[in-house]
Amino acid sequence: MIEVETVDDIVVLTLSHGKVNALDIEFCEALAARFAELRSAKAVVMKGQGRAFSAGVDLIRLSEGGADYVRRFLPVLHKLYETIVFHPRPVVAAINGHAIAGGCLLAACADRRVMGRGQGRIGVTELQVGLPFPSLAFAIVRAAVPARYLAEVIYSGATYESDAALERGWIDQISEPGAVVEDALAIARELSALSPAAFAQTKQQMRQPIADAYAKDGRAVDRTVTDIWCEPASLGYIRAYVARTLKKG
Repeated sequence: MIEVETVDDIVVLTLSHGKVNALDIEFCEALAARFAELRSAKAVVMKGQGRAFSAGVDLIRLSEGGADYVRRFLPVLHKLYETIVFHPRPVVAAINGHAIAGGCLLAACADRRVMGRGQGRIGVTELQVGLPFPSLAFAIVRAAVPARYLAEVIYSGATYESDAALERGWIDQISEPGAVVEDALAIARELSALSPAAFAQTKQQMRQPIADAYAKDGRAVDRTVTDIWCEPASLGYIRAYVARTLKKG
């Protein structure tokens, strides 16, 4: 599921789960566990195999598993995002392909995000699928996207190529095809050269609004969100979306 290598003392994690690195219970648990093991690493670069960084939540598995699966899955997804977004060391996302919905959020958990020009699209499609955002996921979007674009990216469910993604805050840098990982490694080296204690404290301060937003009403919001995800109508929206997009042709 996750390939690990070390380049110049930087840990590189390659997401390798199916064709598009879709997020299911087992993959989320494995990736969260890997990040938990790397809390003392100098820095971490995260990339996807093939043409996708991550296409997001495995909607086929979700629709087939129904409400029981949803209630097991959402806490695991929360744990994954929580583990990465509050990871004390530098995390850089090398977006070498599509990063959609939950995959976009996975990238947004990183401290810096590099995307290859013309190598994919990025954005959150949750409302197009018919699902509200879990509380922590919404706070991560709000932290990444400038306020003037927040309504657009949320309500439209649009996905963006690199230039538009840079303007909207989904990414920090555009790389030429083939240079994404090397550029991500360069950023990771730069950040890892900083004082680890100073970096960790500064990152904690930068992430505090996310923590505060979740602490305020996150659990209550997530109870409502979970109920909506489990509704028969929502599962119907998911199945319709899968039929319309993932299975066409």
